[in-house]
Amino acid sequence: MTRPHETDRTETAQAATPTDPVPTVIADRVDIVYRVNGTGAGRGTATAALNRILRRKKAEKAAGVRKVHAVRSVSFTAYRGEAIGLIGTNGSGKSTLLKAVAGLLPVENGRIYTDGQPSLLGVNAALMNDLTGERNVHLGGLAMGMSREQVKERYQEIVDFSGINEKGDFITLPMRTYSSGMAARLRFSIAAAKDHDVLLIDEALATGDRSFQKRSESRIRELRKHAGTVFLVSHNNKSIRDTCDRVLWLERGELRMDGATEEVLREYEKFTGGKK
Repeated sequence: MTRPHETDRTETAQAATPTDPVPTVIADRVDIVYRVNGTGAGRGTATAALNRILRRKKAEKAAGVRKVHAVRSVSFTAYRGEAIGLIGTNGSGKSTLLKAVAGLLPVENGRIYTDGQPSLLGVNAALMNDLTGERNVHLGGLAMGMSREQVKERYQEIVDFSGINEKGDFITLPMRTYSSGMAARLRFSIAAAKDHDVLLIDEALATGDRSFQKRSESRIRELRKHAGTVFLVSHNNKSIRDTCDRVLWLERGELRMDGATEEVLREYEKFTGGKK
C-alpha cells in the first residue's frame, strides 16, 4: 500500500540534458479501488457507521461492502510539453485516474510520481455560488497559486477569455445565476490564466460554443510551449485530435492502448463503431 500521492524529482529528471524528454508524471502499476456499501443490517445508522470506522474489515464483511476496481494496473510516463488525451467509454476510469494523479484519491497498489504540482480542472470544480463571478475570479486565482497582483493584472483577460460578459454584465452577478456552461467557461478561464507544471482537464472543453473551444485549444497549446504537461479527458474526438499529440485509451479500468493520437483514435472508433 502506498501513499495516495507522492512528489518525486527523479534521478532521470535531475540528470536530463536540455534535449532529453523530462518525465512529469509516472504511473507505476496503479490500482484504484472503490468500496461500495451493500444492504447489510444496520446500514445507514450511526452505530453501523461507527463500527465501520472502528472495525473496518469486520464491518465491511458484515455490511456486504464490495470492492469495485476502477483502475487496474495502469502504467505510463508523461513528459514535459506533451498534451495527452484520455479516452474510453463511460465508466472506463478516466476521471478516476486524473483524480489520483492530482492526489485526490488514494491508490490501492502501485505508485504515482509527479515532478511539479498537478492542478485538476473539472466541470464540477468548486466555485462559490453565492459570490459574484468577479469575487470568484480573485479567489480562484489565489487558489491556483497566483499572487493578488497577478490576479489583478490578469483579471480582465480572464473575464474576456470566458466570454460570460458578451451578453451582459454577468461577472458582477452571483455564480448561482450562471448557466452550467457559463460557470464551466469561467472555471477554465481562471485555470488557464496560469502556467502549470501538470494541468488535468476533465471535460471542460465540452462546454461553450465552437469559438470558446477554439480559444481553449489554443491556450492548451500555449501551456505546452511553457514546458507544462496537459491531460485532457473528453468524449469529443475532434477536441482530442485538435489538442493532443498522444492518447491513453482506458477500457474497464485497464490501459488498452497508448500511442499517437490518430493511431489510437482510429482503433477506438473501430471499437465504438464510429461513435464519439
